[in-house]
Amino acid sequence: MTGNITFVWTFVLLSITGDTSPKLIVLPPTDISGSSATLMCLANGGFPSDWTLSWSVAGSSRSGETSLWAPQKDGLYSWSSTLTLPLQEWTQDVPVTCQATRGSQTVTKILKKSDCS
Repeated sequence: MTGNITFVWTFVLLSITGDTSPKLIVLPPTDISGSSATLMCLANGGFPSDWTLSWSVAGSSRSGETSLWAPQKDGLYSWSSTLTLPLQEWTQDVPVTCQATRGSQTVTKILKKSDCS
């Protein structure tokens, strides 16, 4: 006897109103190769998707490479950005800042080599 299998799909519709600031984590370099060190900034749980990530080193703006991830099940977005520094700057223990910005809203996370143990 063959039975019928019924699949039930449940979709949750999440209504997000207003902006949600992402939470930032700056990861120290895990692989220091040659004359450079690459750091990563993770921005989790932001809404809407037009938050931007930027970097500065000792107060000076730097360019990084940013990727937007697909929205999570809860409708919030995540981003990652990498910054490659000359090894000399990283070893000088200067503050490296990752900043998420949307309009006048900003979230900032700072990392220095001495913070990593």
